[in-house]
Amino acid sequence: MKTTMKRLTVVLAAVTVLLALGAGNVQARDQIRIVGSSTVYPFASYVCEEFGATTKYPTPVIESTGSGGGLKLFSEGVSLGTPDISNASRQMKLSEYERCMENGVEKIHEVVFGFDGISVCENTDNPGLNLTLQELTLAVAARVPRDGKLVKNPYDYWNQINSQLPHREILIYGPPTTSGTRDALEELVMVAATKKMEGYDNRAYTSIRQDGVYVPSGENDNLIVQRLNKNRDAMGIFGYSYLDNNRGKIQPVNIEGVEPTTQSISSGKYPVARDLFFYVKLDHLDQVPGLAEYVDLFLSRKMIGDRGYLKRQGLIPMPKKMRQQQRQEWQERELVQKSDLE
Repeated sequence: MKTTMKRLTVVLAAVTVLLALGAGNVQARDQIRIVGSSTVYPFASYVCEEFGATTKYPTPVIESTGSGGGLKLFSEGVSLGTPDISNASRQMKLSEYERCMENGVEKIHEVVFGFDGISVCENTDNPGLNLTLQELTLAVAARVPRDGKLVKNPYDYWNQINSQLPHREILIYGPPTTSGTRDALEELVMVAATKKMEGYDNRAYTSIRQDGVYVPSGENDNLIVQRLNKNRDAMGIFGYSYLDNNRGKIQPVNIEGVEPTTQSISSGKYPVARDLFFYVKLDHLDQVPGLAEYVDLFLSRKMIGDRGYLKRQGLIPMPKKMRQQQRQEWQERELVQKSDLE
């Protein structure tokens, strides 16, 4: 009996070891895994393809999950079942940072690699249109001021907001709640407008209507471009690169009289401009082959320089000093601090 129990113990121990080894093999991988922003996706995809073609490492796996969705996956822990990099079209939120800390993701490096503008676009058959931040806000806000009160948004046509605008149905295809572009729309358009508008009591208002006028359209901005081609009334909201890569198919709506261009965004003249980010899980540097080399390539002059490949994809390059600073901070593996996000 003792011999049988001893043999059973040995067998169980062996099975345990094999299962552990098997789990390790499942977790081990030689491909970089990247998630996050649909706005950053075309830039990161280009770097991924170049990385796979010009280095000894395999092409990274990249998914467009939205900034919020990507950072949620990124923050789940440090196991190799979690992403190495999360792209974002806005800075990490304090709540996202705290979730990272709670789950042991304590070594995070932030990279800013260029500028982007939020573009409001339409069908090319329409005459040119200009909107103010206030008019755009009144089109998308869930509640608007009426007779000293905030009421459910009653606007169905643009000329109901401003009689100088066309009698045209308000239909806006825009980013979902998981998107950094949605966060930027709320911050750069709605907050900027409502703080100055009577009826909001000098408070920021960011609730977007859910009555079918504003249509959350997932993380595939190319689908929005297709919808604008089919519907002259519709407008779409997405990153500048999608406008730049689809000129001739769609046209921009000017905001506060300014057309979104490389020059107007980089100069700060265009009122709806923002930085682009990605976040690196430093705990994975020694575990995922090529991770450091991927970031090196992304930050190279070849990619983000004044004449870099990503400029051809619609990226608006940062000034030389900012690029040098980002490379220096990466070489020193600087960590994101809570104070940076407060």
